[in-house]
Amino acid sequence: MTALTLSTAAASGLRADAIVVGVAKGAASKSGGLVVALGAEAVDKAYDGKLAAVLETLGASGSEGEVTKLPAPSGFKAPVVLAVGLGPVPEKDETYDAEALRRAAGAAARTLAGAKKAAFALPVEDSGDAGAIAEGALLGAYSFDAYKESAQDGKNGKAPLAEIALLGAKPRDKAFKAAVERALAVTEELNRARDLVNTPPNDLTPEAFAAVASAAAKEHGIKVQVLDEKALVKGGFGGILGVGAGSEAPPRLVKLSYTSSKADKHLAFVGKGITYDSGGISLKPAGHNETMKCDMAGAAAVFAAVVAAARLGLKVNVTGWLALAENMPSGSATRPGDVLRMYSGKTVEVLNTDAEGRLVLADAIAKASEETPDAIVDVATLTGAMMLALGNRTFGIMANDDAFRTSIHEVAEEVGEPSWPMPLPSDLRKGMDSATADIANMGERMGGGLVAGLFLQEFVGEGITWAHLDIAGPAFNEGGASGYTPKGGTGSAVRTLVRLAERTADGDLG
Repeated sequence: MTALTLSTAAASGLRADAIVVGVAKGAASKSGGLVVALGAEAVDKAYDGKLAAVLETLGASGSEGEVTKLPAPSGFKAPVVLAVGLGPVPEKDETYDAEALRRAAGAAARTLAGAKKAAFALPVEDSGDAGAIAEGALLGAYSFDAYKESAQDGKNGKAPLAEIALLGAKPRDKAFKAAVERALAVTEELNRARDLVNTPPNDLTPEAFAAVASAAAKEHGIKVQVLDEKALVKGGFGGILGVGAGSEAPPRLVKLSYTSSKADKHLAFVGKGITYDSGGISLKPAGHNETMKCDMAGAAAVFAAVVAAARLGLKVNVTGWLALAENMPSGSATRPGDVLRMYSGKTVEVLNTDAEGRLVLADAIAKASEETPDAIVDVATLTGAMMLALGNRTFGIMANDDAFRTSIHEVAEEVGEPSWPMPLPSDLRKGMDSATADIANMGERMGGGLVAGLFLQEFVGEGITWAHLDIAGPAFNEGGASGYTPKGGTGSAVRTLVRLAERTADGDLG
């Protein structure tokens, strides 16, 4: 993990491989030219106030995430100045928003892979800015190289930026220290979730995932319970068992319980943990299997959020449920037409074995409901339909309570995770009627993401507030890296869940 410190050192005297400064697009009403952002005054002065002009000569425009390198001015101990775009200059009396700072810091940290140390002289006007820059830089420095020989022998490839010095902050100020400590805890756990999503499925079986979760839980004082296949049979978890029936790697249900003696609220987070999804007997077509190691991203997010809550000592009880299974075709696999008796007692006719995530989640949601938490939030890479609706960067939010759905949307936007409220139209429920069982696991094709939400709602305990986050789009980035988002596993929804827990602890969610 990249190290991070708060520093009061002058940019000119700090020994580092690079000094990172921010630049922005000037307002159209003025010159419209490049503007050097707050924090870079000393660097600009060393260029005789001509840093913006020099950068413009090099083609810099200040666009968000744009990175331009140039030699450091005479007298600086760092050899390079790296200017990163922040986007448009804020309106009068406004400051750069947290997400702009996160993305700029992330782009800079990613560009500086292979460097030992970098000083970040980005705009810091308060502790929130310091926390955003720290978060972005630590997430941007992420790299998953565990399976690359070049990373192991150190001869080829570039290691992540090793150390970040955040300039302009106040090392002795409690608010600044707390902001950076929070950023460290959240980013370390989010990056752990990314590691899990990126781990090949031959190494991350349900049993292996449960072992990782158990080790982390014990390290951070979280109570852990792992139900193996025998316990699942005894408990009647027909959904989880049905999905895992075709695999030689048996399923698991992991319960992680973080409790605070000062808590008066209880949140339950439920994560879909399909460690590999072949589609089962309803086999996925060619071209749709290659990234299905990411189908456990919901469980990874829940795991990371519970550990982060424990590390932050939040005054709220948080229980995480990881529904882990591998969905494979074999002679023992669940067939289309089979009927499963779920943990809740409901029976489900399986019309499509590739609609398996909702089956493992249904069991875990029903189990979580027995503890009557104040709210349940499930997280899942659940449907391709949600990707068709919202694209690759935005997750959908469904809920049985409009106010709660709105609150989660606000939280997600606050932490920089694009999301959108989605409805649960009651007329779509009829499409899941079954002549054989209580309900089928498939309904109408149109609105398939909403149908999946309606299915899950059937298993929520009476009177319990519930929300469903479908992160199928943003959980795994098959395109190029940008800002603080890497290629591969992204850690989608971790920050939303953590912030939701924080706001609940503070009494902001009622």
